[in-house]
Amino acid sequence: MTLNATHDPARRSWVESANVPDADFPLQNLPLGVFRPSLQAVARLGVAIGDRVVDLSALAQAGLLPPSVASACQQTTLNALMALGAPAWSALRARLSELLGADTCPPGELRSRIERHLTPLRTAIMLLPAQIGDYTDFYASLHHATNVGSMFRPDNPLLPNYKWVPIGYHGRSSSIVASGTPIRRPHGQLKPSDVAAPAFGPCKNLDYELELGAFVGPGNVLGERIPIAAAAQQIFGVALLNDWSARDIQTWEYQPLGPFLAKNFATTLSPWVITQEALAPFRAPAYARPPSDPAPLPHLNDETDAAAGAFDLTLEVWLLTAKMRLTGEGPHRISRAQSNGMYWTFGQLLTHHASNGCNLQPGDLLGSGTLSGPTRESRGCLLEYTWRGTDPLRLPNGEERQFLADGDEVIFRGYAERAGARRIGLGECRGLVLPAL
Repeated sequence: MTLNATHDPARRSWVESANVPDADFPLQNLPLGVFRPSLQAVARLGVAIGDRVVDLSALAQAGLLPPSVASACQQTTLNALMALGAPAWSALRARLSELLGADTCPPGELRSRIERHLTPLRTAIMLLPAQIGDYTDFYASLHHATNVGSMFRPDNPLLPNYKWVPIGYHGRSSSIVASGTPIRRPHGQLKPSDVAAPAFGPCKNLDYELELGAFVGPGNVLGERIPIAAAAQQIFGVALLNDWSARDIQTWEYQPLGPFLAKNFATTLSPWVITQEALAPFRAPAYARPPSDPAPLPHLNDETDAAAGAFDLTLEVWLLTAKMRLTGEGPHRISRAQSNGMYWTFGQLLTHHASNGCNLQPGDLLGSGTLSGPTRESRGCLLEYTWRGTDPLRLPNGEERQFLADGDEVIFRGYAERAGARRIGLGECRGLVLPAL
């Protein structure tokens, strides 16, 4: 995807909060989401700019948006817009950049009309950005897969298929919740290694998983495939994702068919979708496979995807405990990882998913799996960070964690920055752990 005027780092918005150097949502970002201006209002599409959200439904009704997207922008989810494809997405971005740019929308009647449809982000009620029909979570971080494999299979961390085929499982779309929704500690069957039989009870080893989620655009017809060369045009954008995991339930149940109740009780999604076009300045080469690794099979191999199929994003995990909240402390950053450490690109994940003719649909969600790096400070879950609880996380206030405690709030943050480009943010993905019922 080529750069254009919407990426110009020198451009500023007439919404002054968007021009702060470390703002998540400058003019060059323009992420899309769904919000309610008040509790009584219906859901509306919005675009974030600085500390405001612009009502796209109102702009469309006023005739200010391209005709190709006007109807889709008046829906209550992003699905209809996702279905339109990359040319329509690009037309909307170009028009929003024009309407919100200080150089292209000077003071006057037009700017006044737009200002009437701004809502402070702090008062907006953010919802899930799409009706998610299906959710598939992958296992795309080589460091994460190697670390977890080392805990259970020290002599053979990676299974033989890992470097040949993207590994994933079908999650539960009904339990995906918007950022800020409290997460109830789940119950399940638990069987410690030193007891003969399992028992049913609350999860003791609750964990987070730092992930990116990618939304599918137009999709494909059942029985047809999506070529790897076309995969990038099928991805609408990305968001932060926390695939909560009950590690003790998972240990007992995952063999022989993989994750089930340990994973499907809750998944938290950030409210803003950062579009493919916004991320164009932060494209990166796919993971550099050593010569000893197999090359992707032809249906997963593409020169363009290899050269620029990854994203260079920084993702962070922060923890706010109940004790910190009580004493007025801010959250503590646990780890920081880079998204370009994925062994498989999102294009390869999408192409693989449809390679058997599985029909992907607008609004389907693909998770990256836990994103981890080579150091402890870049591990994306507590299972890795505490090495299965044997090396606890020690917080500055003296608290320790092997896994999450009730009252802990997990916060994901993300951003992209590169010389010659305007820094853009992914916003936040939050969840507060509540006690089991």
